[in-house]
Amino acid sequence: MIEERAELYGAATPQELAAEVYENYKEFVNPSLARVMKLSGSPVEVRARGCTIWDHNGKAYLDFAGGYGVFTLGYMHPRAVAAVRDQLDRIALSGKTMFNVLLGRAARRLAELAPGDLRVSFWCNSGTEAIEGAIKLARAATGRAKIVGTEDAFHGKTLGALSVSGRETFQTPFRPLLADSVCVPYGTTDTLEDALRDAAAFVVEPVQGEGGVHVPPAGYLRDVRAICDRTGALFIADEIQTGLGRCGYRFACDRDAVVPDVMTLAKGLSGGIMPVGAFIARPHWWNRAFGKAPLLHTSTFGGNELACTAALTAMNVLEEEGLAEAARVRGEQLLTGARAVAAEYPAVVRQARGLGLLVGVELTNEGYGGWIIPEMLKAGVTAAWTLNAQRVIRLEPPLVVTAREVDRALAALRAGVATAFEKLGTL
Repeated sequence: MIEERAELYGAATPQELAAEVYENYKEFVNPSLARVMKLSGSPVEVRARGCTIWDHNGKAYLDFAGGYGVFTLGYMHPRAVAAVRDQLDRIALSGKTMFNVLLGRAARRLAELAPGDLRVSFWCNSGTEAIEGAIKLARAATGRAKIVGTEDAFHGKTLGALSVSGRETFQTPFRPLLADSVCVPYGTTDTLEDALRDAAAFVVEPVQGEGGVHVPPAGYLRDVRAICDRTGALFIADEIQTGLGRCGYRFACDRDAVVPDVMTLAKGLSGGIMPVGAFIARPHWWNRAFGKAPLLHTSTFGGNELACTAALTAMNVLEEEGLAEAARVRGEQLLTGARAVAAEYPAVVRQARGLGLLVGVELTNEGYGGWIIPEMLKAGVTAAWTLNAQRVIRLEPPLVVTAREVDRALAALRAGVATAFEKLGTL
C-alpha cells in the first residue's frame, strides 16, 4: 500500500490511484504516451529512496534507468534533502535584483571542480537550456554562425539543441531548424577539420548516451581539441549525461585530459533533488560574448536558491563520498556482467559497452527489447531504451549503487534475455 500518504494523494486505493493517473495522462498530459506506458505495464511511482522506487501497490523496484542519469546521489539523499529543506525556510527563488549567496557559492564550487581554466558559469533549469546558452556564447564570441554536431548525438529538443542532434525522427517535423548546422561522424576526426574551418563551435558528447552508449577511442577528444585550436572553433563538451562522476571521472572529458572551451551540465548536477542546468566557459570566450552586455543571456528561474543549494550539496557529496571512483568500480562490475550475458546469448545480445555507470546493451534485433525490459520490470528492476538507437538498452543506476544491487540487476537482465530468446528464438 502507499506509505507516507500525503494530502495530495488522498484516500484512494492503489487501483483507484492507478486509474486516475492513467485518465489524467490520457486526457491532459500525453494521450499517445499514456497508452504506450499502460501497454508496457508501467506502474505508478509514489516514493523513492537510494536506488529504490516503490509503486502504488508497495512493490519495490531497483532503478537502473536512473532518471536517464539524474539520480547520481540516489533518490532523496538525506544530506541534499536537508540542505534544500533548510533553504526553503529562508528563500526559495531569487528576486534577481540582489546578490544571490547560493548562486555565487555553487558557481565557485563548479569552477573548482571543472577542468583547467573553465571558470565563469551561467545557471539555468535544464540540459537543453545549457546547450542553447553555449551555442549563443559561441556565436557571439566568434562572430561565426555555423555549429557542428555529430551523427546520432542528442543534445536536447529545443530548436537550437535539436539542430545539432543527430536523428531525423526528432528533427523533421520542426524544420527549418537552426541555419548553418551540420553533423559529422562521431568518434573520428577524418572530416572534422574541413567542417570546422568556418564554424563557431563543435558540440560533442564525450560518450554518446542516447546515440546508443558509444565510447569513442581514447585520444578522440585530444584530437578534437587540436582541430578546434587550429580552426578557431570553440570546443563545447556536452557533459549533461556523462559529467559529475557518471563515467568514472569527475567529467568524462577528463579521460582524455582535455579542457573544452565550454562545458554543459544538467541531469546529475543537483544529485536528483531539483531541476538545474549550467554551462561553464573559459573567461576569454565568456568576456568576448557577454563582457560588454551582461544581460544578453538571462533566465528568470535559473540559478535560484533552491537549485543552487541542491547543486552545491551534490558537488560536495560527490567529492567527499568518492562517487566518481565508486562509479568506475561498480561500472566495471556491471559491464563485465553484461558482457557475460552477451556471451551466453549471442543470438540476442550483440554487444555490451560503456564507461563507468553508463552501460549499453545492444540487441541483435530491437524486437527482443519488448520482452527484456518488461521481464526486468516484473523482476523489480527498471531499465531504459536509448532514444536514437532502439536496439540498445541502457543501464544507468545511481552512483551510490552497491555490488549486491548490481548483481541483482544483472540477474534480472539475464532472466529477461533468456525469456526473450525462449519466446522469440533467433530473429
